Amino acid sequence: MQTVRHREYFLPVTDEGRPDESAGDEHGAPPTGRAALVSLGLLLVALVAVVGDAKAVSPTIESGVSSAGLPQAVVGVVIALLVLLPETLAAVRAARRDHVQTSLNLAYGSAIASIGLTIPAIALATVWIKGPLVLGLDPTHIVLLALTLVVGALTVLPGRATMLQGGVHLVLCAAFVFLAVSP
Repeated sequence: MQTVRHREYFLPVTDEGRPDESAGDEHGAPPTGRAALVSLGLLLVALVAVVGDAKAVSPTIESGVSSAGLPQAVVGVVIALLVLLPETLAAVRAARRDHVQTSLNLAYGSAIASIGLTIPAIALATVWIKGPLVLGLDPTHIVLLALTLVVGALTVLPGRATMLQGGVHLVLCAAFVFLAVSP
């Protein structure tokens, strides 16, 4: 879809808002084996740093959440927000420039990376770090997850996101945060 049928959705945009066809069809050269290995190594280092950072700041966050009288689920939300902050800022910048599709792509990519990389890394870390690993969701959050998946499919499948669809995603996010703070 990105390369044939709806290619213009993924091209850079000119100042007038039209797709920039001057980008051409050239592909970048594939990375060398050495560059790929260095990138893999740096990815693993960054992943360990993020997990270590989350582990280091979690006692402070836990004490702040406890002193505020909030449920412990808020700790996970705050740590997730900390981990996702760089992608969130990039998505907000893209949305402010009216690049809603780019904004949603950044948000989806970030979520998939968090689920696909961070959770397995934390699960592996529990081999060495004592303490339970709980990834369960209560029924309310399962409904929100299912609703988010349906809305996400309805947003992505047509191939073009609108401001209204982005607003629906923000409402779902606000509902999740609200229900995490006040179950």
